[in-house]
Amino acid sequence: MDNAENEFQKIYDDHYSRIVRYLRRLVGESEAEDVAQDAFVKVHQALDGFRGESKLSTWIYRIATNTAMDRLRSSSSKILSTSSSLTDEDDPADEIEQLSDDSVPRLDTMLIRKDMNDCIRGIVDSLPENYRTVLVLSDLEGLTNAEICEVLGLPLDTVKIRLHRGRKRLKKELDSSCHFYRDDRNELACDRKASGIEFRKK
Repeated sequence: MDNAENEFQKIYDDHYSRIVRYLRRLVGESEAEDVAQDAFVKVHQALDGFRGESKLSTWIYRIATNTAMDRLRSSSSKILSTSSSLTDEDDPADEIEQLSDDSVPRLDTMLIRKDMNDCIRGIVDSLPENYRTVLVLSDLEGLTNAEICEVLGLPLDTVKIRLHRGRKRLKKELDSSCHFYRDDRNELACDRKASGIEFRKK
């Protein structure tokens, strides 16, 4: 195995599992492995052209994200269009100065218990793609806003707005769809509300 192949194998070994986990949030469990394989084929093909102008991991996330978006756009079962109220072009410039995430929870702080994952992750998966992607990259994958800009090819202001609005949207959906309570161990847990009726696990 030559040096180039050794380099790629190390990159694959170091990043593959994390990228699969990330892609599960974008394209679902059933397609994540296939999309990851496609993404790493592209990484292999483009590796000679990588100049180190961004972090290697950020560059791989960008390729993986673009591959996922291509898969979603090509799938007739996915609906990617969102209403005009979800676009970022209409955002007032001064909104950036008003953004504060202190009043809305981060996704990673919500997923503190395995019991809560199904409830919360189901709602995350139902968010519009532009919100879901930045939330996953920031709160679950730990990328900085600047790195998210590189991955998605977006201005920093747009990333900040999407994160803020995405967290507010997630909180609103959780408030209307999930019932949070303290279980027998006095630990925070949640259940989905069914047909407007709250229920708790026995």
